Amino acid sequence: MQHYIEKANLFFEIPIDMRSRLIIILAAAMLLPSFFTPLWKMTLYSNQFPDGLILNIYTYKLEGRKTPNQDDLKEINSLNHYIGMRPLIDTDFTEFKWIPFVIGGTILLALRVIVLGKMSKLVDLFVMFTYFGIFSLWSFYYKMYIYGHELDPTAAIKVPPFTPPMFGHQTMANFEVYCYPSTGSYFISAMPVLLLAAMWFSRKAWLAGRK
Repeated sequence: MQHYIEKANLFFEIPIDMRSRLIIILAAAMLLPSFFTPLWKMTLYSNQFPDGLILNIYTYKLEGRKTPNQDDLKEINSLNHYIGMRPLIDTDFTEFKWIPFVIGGTILLALRVIVLGKMSKLVDLFVMFTYFGIFSLWSFYYKMYIYGHELDPTAAIKVPPFTPPMFGHQTMANFEVYCYPSTGSYFISAMPVLLLAAMWFSRKAWLAGRK
């Protein structure tokens, strides 16, 4: 056990080389599009809406597709009313209050890693951001569960409790629902991959310097 502890301590003390610092800058930049591009996209199709109703989920708001004659979010909330689901409104999503701040804080921590230049700080950033990602997905799923299970028993149309999909397709009443990550999520997902690459390059450079 002592041997593994010593190896871990040695790994955490590895300096971050210049190539890895540039990769970390790129990783931090990957978070910027999440402030103005949607993280998730939900589309609902039916005979009444053959072109679909589109709901985009950002880090800080919900937004339906808007056309001159229609706001998709308003249409979705009207349909939800008939089955007893409460309306989708920004104030119900506490995530919108803290996700942008966490992303901004992560960018600052990435800059801190670059300045301090130690592997331990880079590992801390990777672990923290991974936890943030997992917690955010769980929070999103839980919110979808609550919306689909706390239905008004006096609603005009009775449907069994359901959980809207996070990934893929699901049939709900007379609607075909598709839900997938959107642009912002792909940029965010690139960050932990780039952080792992930065760890790998720094370790490789450190090992090469010891030969």
